[in-house]
Amino acid sequence: MMAHDALGAHARDELGISEITTARPIQAAVTSAITFSAGAALPLVVAAVAPLDTLAIWVAVSALLGLAVLGALGARAGGAPIGRSVLRVVFWGALAMAITAGVGRLFHIAA
Repeated sequence: MMAHDALGAHARDELGISEITTARPIQAAVTSAITFSAGAALPLVVAAVAPLDTLAIWVAVSALLGLAVLGALGARAGGAPIGRSVLRVVFWGALAMAITAGVGRLFHIAA
């Protein structure tokens, strides 16, 4: 098997990659765009109705709640532990928001 197509044999036998499981970049891109848009919907709706004086807090909390729900759904769909998955998604989401806010303040762009 290795003499004829060493790379193909390795991909098939060691990595489980075959013609049936080839990459689908268009499907991945469309799925990513849809899920990103769905995840952005909740904070956008909250931003439209929240009071201006506490807008940032409302948007951040709604985004974290949305991440928690999506983390739980993803964990359930993938058979992973729900608690750890939610904690991981919320932690990294909060960290990303904190870094973004810090950079905004550093450059005097954020309120």
